[in-house]
Amino acid sequence: MIDFPILSVLLAIPILGILFMSLIRANNANAERNLKQTALWISFLNFIASLALLFSFDLNNPEFQFVEHYFWLDSSISYHLGVDGISILLIVLTTFLLPICILASYDSIQFAVKEYLISFLVLETFMIGVFCSLDLVLFYLFFEGGLIPMFLIIGIWGGERRVYSTFKFFLYTLAGSVFMLLAIIYIYWEAGTTNVVDLLSYNFTYSEQFYLWLAFFASFMVKIPMWPFHTWLPDAHVEAPTAGSVILAGVLLKMAGYGFIRFSIGMFPDASVFFAPMVFTLSIIAIIATSLIALVQKDMKKLIAYSSVAHMGFVTLGIFTFTLQGIEGAVIQMISHGIVSAALFLCVGVVYDRLHTREIERYGGLVNKMPFYSFAFMIFILASLGLPGTSGFVGEFLVLLSIFSVNTYFAVFATTGVVLAATYSLWLYRKVIFGALVKDDLMDILDLTKKEIIIFVPLIFLTIFIGIYPKPVIDIIEPATSNIVENIQGKLS
Repeated sequence: MIDFPILSVLLAIPILGILFMSLIRANNANAERNLKQTALWISFLNFIASLALLFSFDLNNPEFQFVEHYFWLDSSISYHLGVDGISILLIVLTTFLLPICILASYDSIQFAVKEYLISFLVLETFMIGVFCSLDLVLFYLFFEGGLIPMFLIIGIWGGERRVYSTFKFFLYTLAGSVFMLLAIIYIYWEAGTTNVVDLLSYNFTYSEQFYLWLAFFASFMVKIPMWPFHTWLPDAHVEAPTAGSVILAGVLLKMAGYGFIRFSIGMFPDASVFFAPMVFTLSIIAIIATSLIALVQKDMKKLIAYSSVAHMGFVTLGIFTFTLQGIEGAVIQMISHGIVSAALFLCVGVVYDRLHTREIERYGGLVNKMPFYSFAFMIFILASLGLPGTSGFVGEFLVLLSIFSVNTYFAVFATTGVVLAATYSLWLYRKVIFGALVKDDLMDILDLTKKEIIIFVPLIFLTIFIGIYPKPVIDIIEPATSNIVENIQGKLS
């Protein structure tokens, strides 16, 4: 165990980096290059710090580790941090994707470079804070605070309809979170504390659980997102810059999944059991409906965005089975989707930077000119559809096993989602990569650059490694997951 406050260090490194970057004047090309390199090294340093956290983690301890607890507003609301096997992996995922986002933005961002980089570093602090907060008020501040930099990233550096998309994203997510804020206020007055550790053992009445669960659900279902409140996501993805889409798909959607595990089923088990059939139904609708919508998309980003909604449907299915397999599968699915979906958006960004269009019909026959790109794209497409040997298979398989043990009908419908995912994923790959190279503007298109190869290699490695050997990931999350399942069963009995 590390004795010093490493979680606070993880939160502080991006902030200290921002203070240093604010001293650099972005008035010429050299200054902008220095800013990009500084931001890259800051994000990489935070990734190294998160790895130190991971390697110091006690795999046999199901309780929260690296705990920091200081009085803040009063004796009941405190600066309380800690991680378990679930949250530590999501923190590492966050710090892993940030350097990739900054590296991917090197050539695509041409104005307000300093502000753009600062927005990402601020966002990193908020995202890490969400996963390590052990106080409800602190969690809420980090959870909502992330809206601000993301609002700016999409609204300033996005596409033509960026203003509409960013306001839609902001209002949808903020409206849902108002109910969670009211629930937190009620919990404070009822339980006398916002300490998550204490609240996990607190016994709310059935009627309290009912309303509190709905309040938290209103926030998380919009954020993850679930049908029918998913429409903001395709719009946000389409208009966001490539790095914005990467972090939105890779990390921001996982905040809601983490919230379901930590709060919804942890603090309100009776209500979770009562509402589980509703969650299953909404998840199945999301998986099937958004997969069918993905089949008719003409924009590559929009297709991948709808596929994200479908994949997160598997996450909610797994969580609300209340089984070890289901929750483990949901967590692995979140990690896998964070890697694979981020990589797919980066693949779209590669060809968009060359041709400045995301229309599927504008491509075809890229394998003839971009063999390395075609190979990387193939790996992530196969992972997205859940091919055995890729990370996408592990999570979906565990979720399907768990849902089958709970309800056979839901399992059958969920499995159709896997078939539909294969349909739209392979259709996209065939249209973009295969076929004859007939379009004139594709004749001189260049394959992956060294920088792009550096970005894709670790993503490919993790996709295949987790798919072939998921045991290290399962070993990290299993004690925490077992503890959650036992806590739920203890409260229900």
